Amino acid sequence: MKAIVQDIYGSADVLELRDIDPPVIGDNEVLLQVHAAGVEPGVWHIMTGLPYLVRVMGYGLTKPKYPVRGRDVAGRVEAVGAAVTKFQPGDEVFGTCEGSFAEYAAAREDKLALKPGNLSFEEAAVIPISGMTALQALRDKGQVRPGHKVLIIGAGGGVGTFAVQLAKAFGAEVTGVCSTSKMDLVASIGADHVIDYTRDDFADRPAQYDLIIDNAGNRSLSQLRDALAPEGTLVIVGGENGGAWVGPADRIIPVALLSPFVKQRLLALMATERQEDLRALAEMAEAGKFKPALDRTYPLVEAPDAVRYVGEGHARGKVAVTI
Repeated sequence: MKAIVQDIYGSADVLELRDIDPPVIGDNEVLLQVHAAGVEPGVWHIMTGLPYLVRVMGYGLTKPKYPVRGRDVAGRVEAVGAAVTKFQPGDEVFGTCEGSFAEYAAAREDKLALKPGNLSFEEAAVIPISGMTALQALRDKGQVRPGHKVLIIGAGGGVGTFAVQLAKAFGAEVTGVCSTSKMDLVASIGADHVIDYTRDDFADRPAQYDLIIDNAGNRSLSQLRDALAPEGTLVIVGGENGGAWVGPADRIIPVALLSPFVKQRLLALMATERQEDLRALAEMAEAGKFKPALDRTYPLVEAPDAVRYVGEGHARGKVAVTI
């Protein structure tokens, strides 16, 4: 089968299209014929091995442990392991695995759900990691409620476009912060207010938000707290700043140190891949409560270009690779 493989850490230049053997599935896995794969920032981090924390977390200290790139996936079940009970050959599914930039991939049964029937494979493939992150930030950490005023920083990116739509689905009044080029997108997916950070500063406004979801990492903790209601909640989700060792994870330390001493809830999210959340997202998608904001699709042979594009931070929403 054809797959995008890397032998060493580095830029997108280390990604190569090769012919390799199809994966062999275990008892609790399914073999997927991959139709599409999402391209999320984690792919770039695993490709480069940066921050170094990525390597310590199990992706290989000196070279990639998993040579085939890609984690978000959507496809059709080709075969099932002996212990698999939830899926059968022919099922259309989406979820996560290791090595989705390939014609076939092995995925754990508990990392998949049935694909929403009203979405294409490309649309479904970009949901899992970003969609679960947005859902857990809003519902679990943020405890969003109808009528809450929610500020989403980085609203035009992968997690942000899901967060805007899900917050609206939960009944919140949503303000999205993004660049000029993404303002029309953020407005089109339902944001009540859109702030262009290149021209306006939300920190200068008198508005105080019940919940702030920070996907960008470009603001200090004090600035974020100034925009937060006295008993509001701040959820730090990510960001592309930080050092080479821990990257955006360095934002977690001051949040954890300060949180016990203030009335505001200051939280950091490390998203978890859960089958029940995939199912919840599938139900919401089928109910029309959100639709993935798909910016571009690339064929498998151009997957390195897709990773470059996402790594540059210019994607309006999500990017997919089609197989």
